[in-house]
Amino acid sequence: MAPVDYTICGLAVVIFASWCINWLLHIFAIVYGKWRLSHKLPPYVAEELPAVSILKPLVGVDPHLYENLETFFKMKYPQYELLFCVQDEMDAALMIVQSLIQKYPKVDAKLFIGGRKIGINPKINNMILGYDAAKHDLILISDSGLKMGEDTLLDMVLLMTEKTGLVHQLPYICDRKGFSSHIEKVFFGTQHAKMYLCANGLGINCTTGMSCLFRKEVLEEAGGMTQLGQYLAEDYMMAQAFVDRGWKVRISSQAAQQNSGMYSIPHFHARLIRWTKLRISTVPSTIVMEPIFQCMFLGGMASWAVSYLFDWTALVFFLIHILVWFLGDYILIKVIQRGPLPFSKFEFVVGWLMNELVSPYLIFQAHWNPAVTWRSQKYRIRWGGITEEIKPPPPKPED
Repeated sequence: MAPVDYTICGLAVVIFASWCINWLLHIFAIVYGKWRLSHKLPPYVAEELPAVSILKPLVGVDPHLYENLETFFKMKYPQYELLFCVQDEMDAALMIVQSLIQKYPKVDAKLFIGGRKIGINPKINNMILGYDAAKHDLILISDSGLKMGEDTLLDMVLLMTEKTGLVHQLPYICDRKGFSSHIEKVFFGTQHAKMYLCANGLGINCTTGMSCLFRKEVLEEAGGMTQLGQYLAEDYMMAQAFVDRGWKVRISSQAAQQNSGMYSIPHFHARLIRWTKLRISTVPSTIVMEPIFQCMFLGGMASWAVSYLFDWTALVFFLIHILVWFLGDYILIKVIQRGPLPFSKFEFVVGWLMNELVSPYLIFQAHWNPAVTWRSQKYRIRWGGITEEIKPPPPKPED
């Protein structure tokens, strides 16, 4: 009998344990998602609901911008103000905002142009004027590409209990036409949703700033928007400031409906690479954790581990692993969709396989070139998330 190599045996045990933990997280995401996203609105008195200031930073126009912004004028909520922030006075978004303000004169809406540079983050610089002018303590930051449900703001406010400082939404995708939109929906309903739901269910800070409601007074205690301006991942830093001060951060019962009118697979992949770069710099532990819990990578390692530990057939184990992972993801996206999917099961299979197979490459790309390109600007992110702009070299003088 050959002697046991305890190093290899220990490695196999660790890999198999990681595989088991992953399945616990997969089940947890489905159960927590079903519970969190199925909540009905509790009883409330409309007159007692607090007023809300809604910040809408805008840059440029896409085919769905008018439709998206109009949903904010139609919300069923007793008192709120809309604060539209546009950096450039020549931005075409101005005409759309002005037309909606004229169409809905009873809605308290204002337009701010120009912004003010208070840091490296262009989104913060764009909306700082609206933030300073906000009349209410509860502020909702909502990106231009979101489509708002009539009762979404109500749902978020009702979750803002006495000990809650920030309420945010799980990112998801509206039903749109085109295969690239299906790819995005599958990603946000499976890979991303699993991570997002698990983190929030376990009390780990995982917050996106595309739609988050927060208490202004608490943010001011943490340094306000000026403090956030030095980070590109301002959403994570803002949520962490609330957590550090003992406030709860909760996830809404409704997912954020991203509805950008301009989408493609290259654009989507570039977005994922940028997000990965931000996570790597802001939360360095993701360097190790994200690759390990990728379906194909983990399945390959676990197949070797079980063949070494239990003498199981690695190929059969790997195929069963892929099948069960796929079924778990299909259940999870159905939980988040809360209705029929806008594509066939075959299209889901193709989209799921594409996302899973390309994920390791996107992670590699994020490590290969750590510079972040956002809105035509390049940035370098230091450990801890502090960001500095990479300026092009000055032109060489002519001879």
